[in-house]
Amino acid sequence: MDRCDQINANVRMEECYAGMSLTFDGSEEIRAEIETAIEKVKKETKMEPQVFDNSKDHTEAKQALYIEFDDDAQRESGDFFEKVLKELKIDKCANDVIER
Repeated sequence: MDRCDQINANVRMEECYAGMSLTFDGSEEIRAEIETAIEKVKKETKMEPQVFDNSKDHTEAKQALYIEFDDDAQRESGDFFEKVLKELKIDKCANDVIER
């Protein structure tokens, strides 16, 4: 299922860091779906990544939730990300550019 029009996933891995951003249009339903998926995978894996969003008041046109791991859990982070993506029914999302 292609959900790029709803949720855009970006994964970035470096030597001591692994992170995934899930960008969406600000829909509260999609935010809730993403938060639920993250919490379910946290319970399932017993992993506790840092999770934060880029909006204090949720009014920005593009909003994102970020999941980050430090070097202690980086090796297992790929499995965590895959489980979250599967939970969200994202099997392909390609980006040319990560906006900063």
